[in-house]
Amino acid sequence: MESIFTFSSSLLESALVGLTIVMALFIFQPRWLISIIALIFPGVIYFSKTTQKIIALTIDDSPDSNTTPKLLEVLRYHHARATFFIISDKVIKNELIISQMVEQGHEIGNHLTKDEPSIKLSPEKFEEKLLEAHNILTQFSITYWLRPASGLYNHMMIKIAQKYGYSVVLGSIFPLDTHIHSSWFASNHILLNASPGSVIILHDNGERGERTALTLEKILPELTRRGYRVVTLSELFLTY
Repeated sequence: MESIFTFSSSLLESALVGLTIVMALFIFQPRWLISIIALIFPGVIYFSKTTQKIIALTIDDSPDSNTTPKLLEVLRYHHARATFFIISDKVIKNELIISQMVEQGHEIGNHLTKDEPSIKLSPEKFEEKLLEAHNILTQFSITYWLRPASGLYNHMMIKIAQKYGYSVVLGSIFPLDTHIHSSWFASNHILLNASPGSVIILHDNGERGERTALTLEKILPELTRRGYRVVTLSELFLTY
């Protein structure tokens, strides 16, 4: 009986150690781990190898008539720029907001037409949705970047995106703001992991957008104090 308890205790300790390691990897999101993922699943950009103190900020699921203007104001105040990944079905009645993004030095990226997992689409439907969004977005600006909805992708999606001149990008700092509803957590997660060449992923739209505005209010002055510039994806990759 004692041996059974000893075995169970050892198993529990091993499980706790494993869980601790997984949690540590999530919290610290080490660059070496992301590099391994990029090697296993090539064709997607996660970060830049620049040594300059420059970080790209990306914001998904825009525009939102209530929250996007707040994000633009925070960015303007702190002299930061971002790449907004636009859901094209949300552009109608929000055209002025998109124009303001571009006028203020931000750039827009393609996030397809709806907030749905892109990986579930057939190759034909994915290409159709990509082009539908592309035709709407290019009325405002040239678009170079594609981020598949839900962050899941396959080789087919990458090949189609590249066919139309897009680079597929995810990121290296994602505080899971779609699931962890805390600007405090997001802010600390970002500041803990910030390093030259990082790509931050945050979200717009409704409560997520409100939290992102609070998060930006916290991280932007601190990143500036540390000597970082917060820029668009194109600006980041022009420096490398």
